[in-house]
Amino acid sequence: MSIPPVIIPTVELNDGKRLPAIGLGTGNLKGEAGIDSMVGALGLGYRLLDTALNYENESEVGEAVRRSSVDRSDIVVTTKVPGRHHGFTETLASFEESRANLGLDFVDLYLIHWPLPRVDRYVETWKAMIQLREEGKVGSIGVCNFLPEHLDRLRAETGVTPAVNQIEVHPHFPQGAAIEFNAKHGIVTESWSPLKARNVFLDDTTIVDIADRHGVTATQVVLRWHVEIGAVPIPKSAHLQRQRENIEIFGFSLSTDEISAISALETGRLGDGDPATHEEF
Repeated sequence: MSIPPVIIPTVELNDGKRLPAIGLGTGNLKGEAGIDSMVGALGLGYRLLDTALNYENESEVGEAVRRSSVDRSDIVVTTKVPGRHHGFTETLASFEESRANLGLDFVDLYLIHWPLPRVDRYVETWKAMIQLREEGKVGSIGVCNFLPEHLDRLRAETGVTPAVNQIEVHPHFPQGAAIEFNAKHGIVTESWSPLKARNVFLDDTTIVDIADRHGVTATQVVLRWHVEIGAVPIPKSAHLQRQRENIEIFGFSLSTDEISAISALETGRLGDGDPATHEEF
């Protein structure tokens, strides 16, 4: 007997559209195995697939959408414009490249991958994304790794606030101030690397103790913590059992003290990922 899919709640974006409260990171899913994994994830209940031109797997994501029995209108496909394509005309061309790779007429969520402030073309890129949305080629538009000053500038120069800001968030880098800023301005926070690395938190006594109290796994506690602090986690996994574990997080809640205890594990970001200086082309 087949297991029914998990029903994932949604969060409302500032443009009136809705986003699943958890998604699947697809950066490591390539080839036939990657397609099969994504089709399986959709069968489990995932409705948000997160890719990027730089992940070099947009074609696999599009194929998974086509092979899945889930209606296309129920799937949120996200992709991202890379740093080397910043600029107005460059972004329009980059979008068409991504759309061709995906083999889809419509992209549900289009994001700027990094702000690259030294290059200083992210406002031009944003204006092109606004045009894509107005033309009906994109549903929602947002950014990744933007700091408050970058977000303020987009609003000041275009009058359009991103629907999403996808940033690094995990218990070692909880980003409380950034999430609060985003929420204050109606921006939904998505968490990349929400588990940091899968095994990092499995032996953490704070998280394990909380997991034992709730009868769930340490991984589920960490992902539930993201939901509790107001973020949409985008965990990566190629394995159906882990994918299932990752989305079975809506049947329990964490207490305020438990949330605080997890947030107190802060040690810092992963590597050289400071958006003020990091450049990824």
